[in-house]
Amino acid sequence: MSADTTPKGTETAGLFDKGLAIRRDVLGAEYVDGSLARADDFMGAFQNITTEMCWGYAWGRPGLDRRTRSMLNLAILTALGRPAELKLHTKGALANGVTVEEIKEILLHATVYCGIPAGLDAFKASHEVLVKEGAVPQPGPAAPPAAP
Repeated sequence: MSADTTPKGTETAGLFDKGLAIRRDVLGAEYVDGSLARADDFMGAFQNITTEMCWGYAWGRPGLDRRTRSMLNLAILTALGRPAELKLHTKGALANGVTVEEIKEILLHATVYCGIPAGLDAFKASHEVLVKEGAVPQPGPAAPPAAP
């Protein structure tokens, strides 16, 4: 049934379940299920709209694959200055097949358009996740300054 002929009131039918499956695939079931379990009545409304509209509707559309959506999220979250969400979506990008080199290029590109402070925050946030996930090596200790 096309969007034009969908009866009113049924547009979101099934979006929660669809979104929940996608959200678990991208972010991990442990993280998603924990977020849902910790939600009280107040936060439950946010969890519902996020699962239905963000994950069920936007992520569930056929026009872009998950890899592309992850790449867009990295750039958008850099622009918005949201390092906590950037960490979450860096892990999701890896799960969706985005390479470390591609993540670096996305963040460099976003840095040019969003500014050095936004880029620095994005690089720090993503780097933390990439190290934790074993996608890049743990940085070693800083070398002592050279003797004069």
